[in-house]
Amino acid sequence: QVQLTESGGGSVQAGGSLRLSCSASRITFDSYVLGWFRQAPGKEREFVASIVRVSGSAYYTDAAKGRFTISTDGTKNLVFLQMNNLKPEDTGVYYCAASGSAYLIQSSVNYWGEGTLVTVSS
Repeated sequence: QVQLTESGGGSVQAGGSLRLSCSASRITFDSYVLGWFRQAPGKEREFVASIVRVSGSAYYTDAAKGRFTISTDGTKNLVFLQMNNLKPEDTGVYYCAASGSAYLIQSSVNYWGEGTLVTVSS
């Protein structure tokens, strides 16, 4: 059974940084688009970033561009999300996701992690 396990969440002040990690087990890493979604309190889950490991192509929501960087370590089946200059509006539960489709959108996700909480205080 495929498992995605997130780590690295926590509480930081605005302007700080966090690095989220997602460990993917029992998955053919190169066959999936991998990425991150987040869900803020009282809001719907939204796309943050995705990466196609084979090509290295990465995609970001406008709110993440310039502040967040997604990367992978294919030898260890890890996906990272480096988040810099964090803002209070970045607060939420961050979910790792994998899709066997060409793009990572919610309807195409095959596997979800259970999430890790990020709290950014002002």
